[in-house]
Amino acid sequence: MGHITSKDAYKNLEERINWFTQGAPPSESLYNILQVLYTESEAKWVALLPVRPFTAKKAAKIWNVSEGKAEAFLEQLCQKALLVDSFYNGVRQFVMPPPMAGFIEFALMRTRGDIDQKYLSELYYQYMNVEEDFVKDLFFATETRLGRVYVQEPVLTSENTIHILDYERASHIIEEATHIGLGLCYCRHKMSHKDQPCEINAPWDVCLTLGDVARSLAEHGQHVRLIDKQEAMDVLERSYAANLVQMGENVRESPAFICNCCGCCCEALQAARKFSPMQPVATTNYIPKISQECIGCGKCEKVCPVLAISMSKNTEGKKVALVDHEVCLGCGVCVRNCPKKAIELVRREVQIITPVNSTHRFVLQAIEKGTLQNLIFDNQAFANHRAMAAVLGVILKLPPLKQMLASKQFKSIYLDKLLSTKSDL
Repeated sequence: MGHITSKDAYKNLEERINWFTQGAPPSESLYNILQVLYTESEAKWVALLPVRPFTAKKAAKIWNVSEGKAEAFLEQLCQKALLVDSFYNGVRQFVMPPPMAGFIEFALMRTRGDIDQKYLSELYYQYMNVEEDFVKDLFFATETRLGRVYVQEPVLTSENTIHILDYERASHIIEEATHIGLGLCYCRHKMSHKDQPCEINAPWDVCLTLGDVARSLAEHGQHVRLIDKQEAMDVLERSYAANLVQMGENVRESPAFICNCCGCCCEALQAARKFSPMQPVATTNYIPKISQECIGCGKCEKVCPVLAISMSKNTEGKKVALVDHEVCLGCGVCVRNCPKKAIELVRREVQIITPVNSTHRFVLQAIEKGTLQNLIFDNQAFANHRAMAAVLGVILKLPPLKQMLASKQFKSIYLDKLLSTKSDL
């Protein structure tokens, strides 16, 4: 690869990142970000890797080096959180994390001296807070959202507690997690380097990663600290008390993260404010209901992270809280802060549908974005019929319009046949 120039290496890496269902629009800012995170050699080698999970043996074949040399280099990338590893049937696999939640956050989830975190934060701010392409693509390019909000369980009434589903509860997600990692809030860390500290002085050490991602980040480079379930529950309680919003991966099973977010620093909540009433994340299945006990004190308006509450006069001329249901996340922060307990959460009339797992979400987003072929043809895991059947199983459950989009993108006679004979399956 000696003939590849430095510019080519980083441009190739940009292109490879955009094979993800979630991409990162090219710009000078992104190019500079990659130069901070990757050496030129790392950029050259990583640009050749599959987007989905692969083994050291696969990487060695791609790079035309020995398996030992490939594994040593992959280990180096794990140490920098540019790759994460997992074990499938005893075989170690590696994967490139997406931009978000992924390598962008990982670089600021602990303080480190191998990169200039202040300069990187300035680049991040330019790319995400000034330029709009990345944020629009991340949060609004697909109907299926990357993240979703968890309801604050302590504010639910006894009746609603009965009806809440397991996957709607952050506490259940924590109980089910095989590993839990605690790191710094990337958003507040970034904004501190811009001399724009969190307006509510929220704690930093409340970012939770889960499962194999947590284990990998802890074992390689100590980007997070592994904690037990009780400490993770304590993190939730501290976050509730700080009026933070709990957001996680938009899946029912084994989400990879739970963030505790403030409206002033979090990119998702900032997008909710900036592009209102468009929702950058999936809301909870709850909505606040204001009772006649409201005294119009304005505390709920002050703490709402997405500015969904305003004070208005009712027909009697009394000042009361008014909730914009199109903007509201259903997080419950307002309920917690009402001194008169005049707000309660009630179930939304139309329930929010959550993808089953990451594969389900990837396929849905790929179909909506027109990149399904990238998942199919760049993933060794889909090379066998069993895995292919799992992907097609997701497609077959889609509404007719999305099936048509899938068929058009996949360009497969096999898929067309399956879709046309769905009623016989």
